[in-house]
Formats: sequence, C-alpha cells, structure tokens
Amino acid sequence: MTKTIDTYLALVRAALGGTQDIEIPAELNQEALQIHMRQGTATMVFPLLPMTPAMKMVCVQNMQQHVKLHHTLSMAWNALENAGVHAVLMKGASLAAMYPDPQMRTWGDIDLFVGKDQYHPACAAMRDTFPNALKFDEELDHYKHYNLIADGVSIEIHRVTMGLQHPLDECRYAKMEADAAAHACDLKIGDLNVRIFEPTFNALFVLFHSWEHMMTQGANVRQLCDVALLLHHYAGQIDGTRLKKNLRALHLTDVWQLYMWILVNALGLPQAEAPLYTDRVAERAERLLTDLLNNKMVAPKPTGKAPQNRVLRKFHTMQERLRDASRMATYSPAYARHLYATTLLHGALRFFAKDRRWE
Repeated sequence: MTKTIDTYLALVRAALGGTQDIEIPAELNQEALQIHMRQGTATMVFPLLPMTPAMKMVCVQNMQQHVKLHHTLSMAWNALENAGVHAVLMKGASLAAMYPDPQMRTWGDIDLFVGKDQYHPACAAMRDTFPNALKFDEELDHYKHYNLIADGVSIEIHRVTMGLQHPLDECRYAKMEADAAAHACDLKIGDLNVRIFEPTFNALFVLFHSWEHMMTQGANVRQLCDVALLLHHYAGQIDGTRLKKNLRALHLTDVWQLYMWILVNALGLPQAEAPLYTDRVAERAERLLTDLLNNKMVAPKPTGKAPQNRVLRKFHTMQERLRDASRMATYSPAYARHLYATTLLHGALRFFAKDRRWE
C-alpha cells in the first residue's frame, strides 16, 4: 500500500479510539482528502487535524444534519410507540452512538424495523405524523420497506431487514431476525431511548448489509468502522457458537473472516474481539481492502439495455447477476458459488412464476 493509504488507515484507527501511531500531518494532500470523502470517514478524521475552512464546513454541516435527523427520529419513534408499534432502530443512528464522537459519524436516513405484523399500522402512523411528507414507495406486502421523506429526511419502515433471493436463506434469516427483535436491547441516543437488535444478530446484520453493498452499490470504509466498533462495544456479549451456526447457515463464514482480518490488521480491532479470526484469508482480505480504497468495488454498469421480450429480459437480468457473482469470486469463492446457485434458482422461479411481483 502507498504511504497515503498507510496514513489514511492510521488516522482512521486514531479516530476510532485506537493508538495514535503516526505523527499528525500538517495538512492532507488532495488525494488523501478525496479518499476520506469517498470512504465516509472525513468527519471522523478531520477533527484530529489542523482544519482548513472547507474541512470545518464539512464537520459543521454534519453536526447540523445530526440535529435534524435526531429531531425526525424522535418524532417517528414516539409516534410508533404511541401507536403500539414496537420498532427496532437499525444502522445509522444506532451505530453512530458507538463512536467516540457520535456527531462525527455520518448518517443520512432513518431505518426502523417493525416486522410483517406491524408493517401497515407503522406506515399509517408515519403518514399521520408527517402529513406533508413526500411519499415514494407503495405500501405493498412484498416490498422490503415503505419509504417517505419528512423534512428532507428519508424514513424507511422495514417489513424485513434484508431481501434474500434464495428461499432457504430467506427462511433461515427470518427466524434469526425475529429472535433478534424479540430479544432487542435498549440504547440511549441523546435524550431518546430506543431498541436495537441483540448484539450477535446485529453484528451479523451490519456486516451482511455492508457485504451487500460490496456486491452491488459499492461499500466504504465507514461501514467497516461500524462493524469494528459494534464488536468492540459488545465485546464479551457476542454468542460465538450461535454466530458461527448462523454464518454457516447463510454461507457467510468466509465473508465474515475476510472482514475480521481487515478489522484487526487495518483498523486496529483487538483480535480477541474478532470472532472466527484467521490469517488464512489474508491475501484475499488485503485484495478486498485495496480494491475498496481504490474505488474498485462499485458494480460495473449493465452490459446493455434490457430487452423488451419477457423471456429475453429475464435471461439478461440473470446474466448480469452471474457477472456479479463472478466478480465477487475474487474475494470469496465460497460465497460466489452460493451466489451462482441462488441466481440460477431465482431466475428459474421468476421465469415460471405467474405472480407479477417476480417481474
């Protein structure tokens, strides 16, 4: 890795509360600034440095956004509580609370898991609470979430936390999700008391969500920081046996080990806090980190416009997904094999399904 990347990672480690093992640079060059902005770590690291007016503005804007987001979260959460809906706060705000300075962890929307039984009452409560909100998603039973924009803030009401294509994955994950919601933990965010998933499932979910971004939209280092701080915050509370069983059930063991190697060797997480850590994945994990830092994890654009013909369109979509599986085989051959099988099965189900939701 280059000196710029080494310095970048050292600054991230310092921002996460680890040992500050470098001399703080007097200023960041343009390449380093771009890496921090691209990787979502700018507001974490900038306060450690002599800041330019532009860097200060980035941090101030993030703090202002936090105030706005917290206000909207409080309104949404209290509305659900008053409606008798027991929600679980996911991602963003709940992860920011685990940072040394929560205001310096960027987050842009509010994700609330309510499950299938509470889904429609929760959506109704949001419409009543934010009558002037922009409404985008339809309230349909096969959607992952219902979305609305309230005062510029996106609120997602989740029926499920992840949309999985393989029927066995979907069934197994749903059981894990339901158990985690039933054993939710309390968390205080400012003056607001919320619930979050119990630690073992939460760690799996946050990592799985990040991996999904790796495969599709592109992930960033901040997501790795989230996993590291979650594991650190709940050290000693992660059920290693259950975690191992659940990872195996979802074909995620190898992926988990890639992340653990990066968290320990690049972000400074103590190895004792990284379940299932192994050096056997070092070469592939370092490749994953290098490609992430060099902005190579964004999925390539489709090879062409999808055909109008129904059969040809489905075949085209399946080809694109198989291409994604081939791309991820560079990092996790084990998960890529599962992705290949899932894509072929899902393609077959979509081809023969009469239900238009498979279109």
